[in-house]
Amino acid sequence: MGKLSRKLTVFVGLALALPSAAPADEPVADTMQQRVMPCMACHAETSINLRSGFVPSLHGKPSGYLFNQLVHYQEGRRHHRMMEYMVRNMSPEYLLEIAEYFAGLDASLLDAAEPLDNAELRDRGEELVTRGDPSRDLPSCKACHGERLTGAEPNTPGLLGLPSHYVAAQMTAWRMGRREAAEPDCMKEIAQRLTPQDIYALSRWLAAQPVPANSAPEAEPLSDLPMHCGSVQTPE
Repeated sequence: MGKLSRKLTVFVGLALALPSAAPADEPVADTMQQRVMPCMACHAETSINLRSGFVPSLHGKPSGYLFNQLVHYQEGRRHHRMMEYMVRNMSPEYLLEIAEYFAGLDASLLDAAEPLDNAELRDRGEELVTRGDPSRDLPSCKACHGERLTGAEPNTPGLLGLPSHYVAAQMTAWRMGRREAAEPDCMKEIAQRLTPQDIYALSRWLAAQPVPANSAPEAEPLSDLPMHCGSVQTPE
């Protein structure tokens, strides 16, 4: 058994031993809630550190987006050894079931991270998220992720309730070619127009924003998107 397999065995064993699991002498219900317990060991409903954490909350994200990410791990467009290992033999139908389960959960109303002390960086983050930067042909985050930044169906994710380190890591991965999406890959284009300082500023600004009471994504795809994205369906 390889090192990764041993780690996964221990990981799954620990997850199944959580207090919510049924006692050993009782049959375990075969439900999706039970099956995703290993996922919850990392993508917990609470206690995700929005300042220094690297693991995102999946609750309430559009199922199309979550499904696409699982497929990206299978096909090598996203890279994370544990995620790649866990999904590599799952069927598309089962990946969709997992995605729909998480999409149906209420988004965690996590406490926002502390805002940046540096006013210049704080203002730059707000500018990029809410207005963009026309001088570099950068649309605002709100133009695609919605006015509330909670995303849009069927596959545009919300940006709130995410750790700043996670957002920065993903933007950097796009910028360096370590993360890809369906062509045309609009996020890769945007990330490559951002400086490392821009990425730091916008990721910290986003993490400091409270998740709104209505955290659900927009029910329909947004119209008049500033860029054509291969992974986003737009209204006819």
